[in-house]
Amino acid sequence: MLTADLAAPDSSVHRIVVVGGGAAGLELATLLGDRLGRRGRAHVTLIDRNRSHFWKPHLHEIAAGSMNLGLHELSYMAQAHWHGFTDRIGEMTGLDRDRRTVQVAAHLDEHGQPVTLAREFPYDTLVIAVGSQTNDFGTPGVREHAVALETPADAERFHRRLVNACIRAHAQGTPLAPWQLKVAIIGAGATGVELAAELQRTTRELISYGLDRIDHAQHIGIHLVEAGPRVLPALPERLSAGALRQLQARHVTVHTCARVAAVDGQGVQLADGRRIDAELVVWAAGIRAPAFLAGLGLETNALNQLKVLPTLQTTQDENVFAIGDCAACPWLGREPATVPPRAQAAHQQATHVADALVACRLLGRPLKPWRYRDFGSLISLGRYSSVGNLMGSLKGRTLWLDGYFGWVMYLSLYQMHQQALHGPARVVLNLLGHFFTRNTRPRVKLH
Repeated sequence: MLTADLAAPDSSVHRIVVVGGGAAGLELATLLGDRLGRRGRAHVTLIDRNRSHFWKPHLHEIAAGSMNLGLHELSYMAQAHWHGFTDRIGEMTGLDRDRRTVQVAAHLDEHGQPVTLAREFPYDTLVIAVGSQTNDFGTPGVREHAVALETPADAERFHRRLVNACIRAHAQGTPLAPWQLKVAIIGAGATGVELAAELQRTTRELISYGLDRIDHAQHIGIHLVEAGPRVLPALPERLSAGALRQLQARHVTVHTCARVAAVDGQGVQLADGRRIDAELVVWAAGIRAPAFLAGLGLETNALNQLKVLPTLQTTQDENVFAIGDCAACPWLGREPATVPPRAQAAHQQATHVADALVACRLLGRPLKPWRYRDFGSLISLGRYSSVGNLMGSLKGRTLWLDGYFGWVMYLSLYQMHQQALHGPARVVLNLLGHFFTRNTRPRVKLH
């Protein structure tokens, strides 16, 4: 049974509901709260099933143990208080487009006790920004034996298993099995490549803390498995080749043209009959939007993504927008391609929708189409090293980056997100803190 939100705003002001507090949703709610909510020109509500926000491109660092989650989480309640919007916890389950209400499931605590009842929230404008999930393509054994890095909890669970595997191997009195201390990462996109490079560094540091019966070169094995012919298949070949060279220099074993047929408790079976022994398997191959989107009565594609117009409105309802990974947005000028699910796209879309809602919904101006601007790609390959390219940096030409300078530019991507949430002063403080504490030991999480 659904109940109305007891704190629902008066319908005399425009009600904007943003569902999903990822990079796109939280940036949008913050912008709208600052520009409209604080001034009483609209009521902005953010709905998310979690209490805190974490920037998803950093999940591989949590998994590898090189980042402390607690220092990088952001409370939705605190952000809402600081920036003039309302935070409500819960998971969207349905949509009544006739009554313009969002249906949200009851929220339960870790003991199964109800925190909130099932509710519905009225809106005048709805923005869906629920992100994406891992797509396992129905591969047998993935759900039972592989870890998908979708949330900070997933990343922390993988890291605990990694630390336990090292301690177990050090303590046992029998020779290691072929699959022990081996990690297979399925999917050589940005997440897979970055995790492989980071693990080679952090596992070396982990075993240096007293696990002296483990020989890193002999016992630790990182395998990166890609169904296509090269790593980073969605990015330029030059970038892919540079990343491959650096991975091989770090002794990551790369398997291309290797489609996974099944995953089990001791490794990965490939479609061509080969086998990769592994104690830990990470699935990072492909994404899809949450399944409930296909049941909202809006147009979706095969990946459950909501189809949107160039204005970012859904094709069947002008009052419902979709942004981020859950939106199938036309890439103007490159039709029929859609905009890739990347952090820079989410950031641009959030800024565009914020401007559009101020101009159109409140000032009566026509909506303008959004055009994606590809500023290039930066891939982290461990501490102080990245490869990438910046598009249009030199009067329309491409600037190719690697090494330390590329790593500094990679850090700037996160700082852009921080600036959107907190302003430039916070970014300066974060950067100063990062460089002054970068040599603090230990640099890898040990539990």
